[in-house]
Amino acid sequence: MAKRVESPSSINTFKQCKRKYYYQYVEKLPTFPSIHTVRGNIAHSALEDFYDIDLSQVNEQNYSNKFKVAIQKLLMHHWQQYQPKLKSLDLNKDQESFYFEETMMMLMNWTNQFVDSVAKTMQEKNIPIQEAFLQLSPIREQEYTSDNYSVRGFIDAIHQVDDQAQIIDYKTNSRFDMKDSIKLQLAIYSLLYFEKHGTMPSKVGIFFLRHKLKFMDVDEELLNLARTEIELIHAHTSITEKIHDYPKSPSPLCKWGNGQCDFYDVCKPHEK
Repeated sequence: MAKRVESPSSINTFKQCKRKYYYQYVEKLPTFPSIHTVRGNIAHSALEDFYDIDLSQVNEQNYSNKFKVAIQKLLMHHWQQYQPKLKSLDLNKDQESFYFEETMMMLMNWTNQFVDSVAKTMQEKNIPIQEAFLQLSPIREQEYTSDNYSVRGFIDAIHQVDDQAQIIDYKTNSRFDMKDSIKLQLAIYSLLYFEKHGTMPSKVGIFFLRHKLKFMDVDEELLNLARTEIELIHAHTSITEKIHDYPKSPSPLCKWGNGQCDFYDVCKPHEK
């Protein structure tokens, strides 16, 4: 049986609940969008497009206001583009307004910190606003695929800082917490980058859009974490596709106050 090409998301799903992995990646049952995934996509799109804004009318006096206006316009644009998916969620007007305003708050938080970085870069390097903006602009939305490990991932942003790479992922999570699933995602990104470029990124991190950027150093231990978890999932999934070899792991993630796992009804996790 050929190895399935895995991703940080599929590997974390496997670790969380093998039965959920089976339904999603083996049986390929449909999944359903949520406001959290949809608005996460919207925020990512706005941030990706931010670095393409027109700088011709931006100067050292107005850049803070220009950047804040730009991110607001990008959010409104992408929110409109995602209206079909938003409407499919059956949110009422108050609910949609709440999530729009919350997303705006997160993006403005990111923009305020970007403005600070621009000011610092201009001052330390004595360069104009346009050059500082370009120096702070990352490589965006890069897909990395490894035939050797049969794994792939999409990296939100790669910054070059003093000739060293720093990998950043954006998250709208409410908790400012580098939990194990996030650490594994960053470890896999680091491994993919190392395999392609022959050198490790110096740091990987999450920009928690409600809070701030949190980094961790990249070392051989982090790469080995990725290798181990990739090997474990392939060792299991490449030899069996029988449902009983993918046991249920009932937990609070099966059903919660305002939602449930996409496969709750077919899985019936609490039935014997």
